[in-house]
Parts: sequence; C-alpha cells; structure tokens
Amino acid sequence: MNETKSSEENEWEQLYQQGQTGWDRGEVSPNLSYWIEKQHFPPCRILVPGCGYGHEVLYLAEKGFDVIAIDIAPSAIDHLNKMLTENQLNATVIEADFFNWNPDKPVDAIYEQTSLCALAPENWEAYEQCLYRWLKPNGKLLAQFMQTNSEAGPPFHCDISTMLELFAKQRWQWSDEYETNIIHSAGKCEKVYLLEKK
Repeated sequence: MNETKSSEENEWEQLYQQGQTGWDRGEVSPNLSYWIEKQHFPPCRILVPGCGYGHEVLYLAEKGFDVIAIDIAPSAIDHLNKMLTENQLNATVIEADFFNWNPDKPVDAIYEQTSLCALAPENWEAYEQCLYRWLKPNGKLLAQFMQTNSEAGPPFHCDISTMLELFAKQRWQWSDEYETNIIHSAGKCEKVYLLEKK
C-alpha cells in the first residue's frame, strides 16, 4: 500500500478513531443471519467489501465460508484481525481501497451491506462495475439497500427503482422471493435482495 494515504482513507480512519461509526449496529445484520439460517446461501468463497469491524466476517467464517474482507480504514482492519485471532477463526483480511483492488480470482458470492449507501451516488456505477467484475459467472450478490427517504447522506437513500436501473437486467438476475425489511436505526431500514450475475 502507498505510504501516502488518500483523503478518503484519512476520512474513514478519523471516523473510526473518533468513534463516529453510526453505520455499525454492533452485531450481525439480521438480514444475513436470516438468509444463512434459511439455507438460501450455502458456504462458499465470499467477499465482504467495506467490512468495517467485521461482525458479518466473523459470523460467515464461523459458518464455514471462505471469507475475504476488505476495508480502507486501518483501525477497522486491526480490530477485525484481533477478533479473528481471539475467536480462532480464519479469513483473508485486506487493507485497501476496493476501487483499486481485484481478487486473485472471481469469488462465488459478495455480501454488500453498507458500502453502496456510503458512496456518493455519482460513484455507484463504478462500484457496480467492481461488484460485477469480482463475481464469477452466476455468482451471487446478497445486497442490502439502505432506505432513508432522504436526499442527504451518507448513508444515501438506495431507492429500489434506481437500484433496478443500476443493477440492470442485462447483467443481473433479481430475485425478491426472500426479501426482508430490517430496521437499521431511527428512520432507516434495509431491504435485502439476492442478485445473480449473468
């Protein structure tokens, strides 16, 4: 990694150091545990971009997934590595800007929770391209789309009609068979969809 840190890395690192991590619910998302427990998402090689403190990384590793976790903030990465060691779990943990990173080979699945809504909407298309590139053909994307009903952010409102355009049917197969709607915090909720790369 370059010794000169990007302004984005500095920004996220400062938030962690100041304890301003409102996106972190302090536990595994109920949406993820719902999907795993219902066995709609069997163990596989899965990527968690913008993993943060990694509650879901620990959960997935415990469930037998081969997990790759990536985040730009050193404090988040250090915390996750410590928690993996303490819990005697294994995952590949990478400190990097995911816009400038690629896995050594495409992954089977991606768990997208808070990265999209943390990005300004003008960066969403580039992020969709990353997700598409990282996945193998017919790979699965378990995506939680933040619902804030507000133009301000982050987190930014991920209107489902906008998401249907962003994750276009020419590239993605949508399934809403197991949609859930989980409250994140006051005035915010997350809708989860399973998408498949065409």
